[in-house]
Amino acid sequence: MHATNLLTCSAVLWLSAAAAAADWQAIPLDQITKDKPGYGGLSGILVDHATGDLYACISDLGLFRSKDQGKTWEHMNQVPPKGRTEQAGCLQLDPTGKTKRMVLARVYGAPVAVGDASGGDWRMFNDKSSHIDWCAVDWADPDYPFVLALKHESGGTLIVSRDGGKTFDEVGKGYGPAWVFDKETAVVAEAKTKDRPKPGLVRTTDGGKTFSPCGDYTATALPKWRDGVLYWLTDAGLVRTTDAGKTWEKVGDVKDGRYGPIFGEETKRLFVLTGAGVVESTDGGATWSKPILLPKEVQVTQLTWLDYDPANDLLYIMKMGSDLYRMERGRK
Repeated sequence: MHATNLLTCSAVLWLSAAAAAADWQAIPLDQITKDKPGYGGLSGILVDHATGDLYACISDLGLFRSKDQGKTWEHMNQVPPKGRTEQAGCLQLDPTGKTKRMVLARVYGAPVAVGDASGGDWRMFNDKSSHIDWCAVDWADPDYPFVLALKHESGGTLIVSRDGGKTFDEVGKGYGPAWVFDKETAVVAEAKTKDRPKPGLVRTTDGGKTFSPCGDYTATALPKWRDGVLYWLTDAGLVRTTDAGKTWEKVGDVKDGRYGPIFGEETKRLFVLTGAGVVESTDGGATWSKPILLPKEVQVTQLTWLDYDPANDLLYIMKMGSDLYRMERGRK
């Protein structure tokens, strides 16, 4: 190939990348950061997929909600403000869609807080649920009879509560992401260690007292729930279970999946954060688009959050300490 053609191809690729990155629009957060947030500033986001309401966690200032895609914000004063979120997915809204219950897990400053996004009182779990990466709960029961959480920087220490967060016991080390199906059943990913180069998935049916292997997959992110199906990004691609972790089937290949899937208005439309950017599927995960490049400020790490607003067809991205960005997608 001639040098001129090489230069032309390079220019086209560069312009395409620049155009993709330029599609992201920064959302001003002056309203909610004017009171001097703690370390990390913006530390997490969440979208209510039913309404399009956008939530933002601001370090040591608390949780804020926007009903107009980030133009204006209200402070959720009922939520304990101290602390910050960190790992993507540690702020959750009931994924079944049956309630507006929320779980807010913080890595520093305070224990796990649970409450209702619609208002009312919030409460905090035992102090042992402080300094954690994420929290998995039984969404079917507002008393949270079965809770799993992973301690931060602790060699993968998994802790369990069987009394609504009043007390916690240590399960052991060497664990990763998890999901709770009911008051006794959960699946947990093993963490990769020197003695365990090929970790898998394990399952409990007795509230975390014992675990048995249930899948030969290495998880790369927190699992996601939609309409009775649990989806999980793994080293083998995207997999799912319809029987509470007894069996798994592969949905499709996803290279270097880091977070997701995030669902659209239908389960056929999925977004996944990968090491190369955001990929989109419109056929349930069988095939994927080329990566959408991220804003220059947002590098892909465990602290990179992705969410999607089906009501307004908006994709959101951020990394702890970055600005918040959105992109209009255009219906597929």
